[in-house]
Amino acid sequence: MPLIALTGGIAAGKSTIARRLAEHGAVIVDADAIVREVQAPGSAVLEHIAQTFGTDVIRSDGSLDRAALGAIVFGDDAAVARLNRIVHPAVRIRSQERFAEAREADPDGVVVYDVPLLAEARAGDPWDLVVVAHAPADVRAARLVRERGLTADEAARRIASQVSDDERLAIADVVIDTAGTIEHTLEQTDALWERLSVAS
Repeated sequence: MPLIALTGGIAAGKSTIARRLAEHGAVIVDADAIVREVQAPGSAVLEHIAQTFGTDVIRSDGSLDRAALGAIVFGDDAAVARLNRIVHPAVRIRSQERFAEAREADPDGVVVYDVPLLAEARAGDPWDLVVVAHAPADVRAARLVRERGLTADEAARRIASQVSDDERLAIADVVIDTAGTIEHTLEQTDALWERLSVAS
């Protein structure tokens, strides 16, 4: 069972690639969904976050106030590192459980781990293939302004808070150029699926 890591910078079109691979039959394991799961109300992870960053990051319903937490950690490398030390081990365990479930359900299937922070947290894991969705920073910034309503400064800060394109590209086995049309992105994704189908 091939285990593929799919990553990319913010607004690089990673979700478009993941959806297309799912249409072809891949099992998508979504790292962001796992993060939300391990931070659910009552979880040990959420309790640890509250102990570390204060109870102001917890809403009255017991859920995580992501905006409040983001305001504390954004731009503070030490705070981000503390948060990652709390969250990443739990995400790693849960994702491994998801991979095992997929393998058990279909030993010959393709599993794609859709993970924004691969270069930051899990580049050294034993992936069969690392796929990077790539568009230049100026293209991604324009998308953030156009599609998500961010200001130009907000978009630049979001992009600057992630690892550089060079660092992400350095771990890539396959690069899908997402700077052009969606059709071009999908064509490259289809070609990747053909490659995976032949290999398996």
